[in-house]
This record gives sequence, C-alpha cells and structure tokens, in this order.
Amino acid sequence: MDIEGFYDENEARRESAEHEFGDEWTDAAGNHYELAWVAETGELYLMLEPEAPVTEDAFGDYSTGQSVGGLEVRVIATLATLDEVEQRLQGWEDASLTTNSLGWLAERIPGVSTN
Repeated sequence: MDIEGFYDENEARRESAEHEFGDEWTDAAGNHYELAWVAETGELYLMLEPEAPVTEDAFGDYSTGQSVGGLEVRVIATLATLDEVEQRLQGWEDASLTTNSLGWLAERIPGVSTN
C-alpha cells in the first residue's frame, strides 16, 4: 500500500513515535528501502523508494518531482518493544550498506523477501 494508505488505515500509526533504522537497504534488484518501527503498533515496516528521474529546475535546484503518496509500504513484522527490535537488528548500520542487505534483514526477521 502507499504511505498515505498506511497511515489512513490506522490513525495510531500517524500519531506514534517512529524509530528509523536506515534508508540504504537494498534488495537483489537494487531497489532502495527505508526501515522503521512504529512504537504505538509495534509494526516494523519497509518503505520502497521508487526510482524517479532527477531534474534540474530553472533555478539550478534538483528535484525528483516525487510525491509522498508514491512511497510503497510493507509491514514485515510486529515486535512489542524497541528493545526487541534493537536486539534483532544489532549491527544494522553496517549491514544496511551491503549489496542486497534485505538478505541480512531476512535472517533476523522471518518473512522478509529479498526480491
């Protein structure tokens, strides 16, 4: 679902604190993801960053022209506490920078697809 649908589906998500675990995650195809945990619901989710062409405007500024609604979200687990998330993701800072880092994530969070 897109990011707006994700928040609209459960208002607790919108009002909750979120803890981010990097935005450099990649799958086997090279797609980029962000990983975050929603405190109120316990949901750990991946957000796919769509590829968008970068353009330069008349002022020399660069933009993707991407709207927030184009971001795809997938809940990959429900974990009760931040401590549990941090324990499972220990070492994520380095792991997220490797090629196909979702493979590393899948070893720690069952059900994560690396494709």
